[in-house]
Amino acid sequence: QVQLVESGGGLVQAGGSLRLSCAASGNISSINHMGWYRQAPGKQRVLVAAITSGGSTNYADSVKGRFTISRDNAKNTVYLQMNSLKPEDSAVYYCKYIGYRNYWGQGTQVTVSS
Repeated sequence: QVQLVESGGGLVQAGGSLRLSCAASGNISSINHMGWYRQAPGKQRVLVAAITSGGSTNYADSVKGRFTISRDNAKNTVYLQMNSLKPEDSAVYYCKYIGYRNYWGQGTQVTVSS
């Protein structure tokens, strides 16, 4: 089992920044991917950004140049730095651990006001 605890969501004005954190604990493989997904009301959950244990990253086109995913393997924590936020970034953001099995965090709300 792997437990994921997310933090850092909140309300911010358009153009502002937020930093999300996701701390993993439990039976963590040394080789894993971690990712951030988001789900807006009435829409499917979609990938925002992902990072491998080696540090390779990929991003959704909608966030490239604005969001940065990073990880601290010593702390088993992944971060999502979100800059230049837009109202359309508003969603519940979920952390995902991708290893032998996949696990989801509980989600954290991000609301961007115009």
